[in-house]
Amino acid sequence: MTIVPVAGVAQAYAAGKLPGLAGPVGEALPARGSFPDMVAKAVKSAVNTVRQGEEVAAAGLQGKASAQEVVQATMSAELTVQAVVAVRDKLVNAYLDIMRMPI
Repeated sequence: MTIVPVAGVAQAYAAGKLPGLAGPVGEALPARGSFPDMVAKAVKSAVNTVRQGEEVAAAGLQGKASAQEVVQATMSAELTVQAVVAVRDKLVNAYLDIMRMPI
């Protein structure tokens, strides 16, 4: 995040530019990727975190990983699953709210 002094914002406004947000007024923002791409990346990251947790737990059972590593990996996987479930619940609630809207 760029910190811009108040004077810089006033000058940018007068020049028709907003620093860090866009070019001249009326110019389109640069493409940042689509929502489905962002969701796919988040899901892949979550799956990788859970898989890594499982691998470290298996290594701990074989004596190849310390108890601390197993606990850290397990907690990371647990937090990831909780976050995914929370997002899923919000998406389901949003879908249900949309379906209840009168036409």
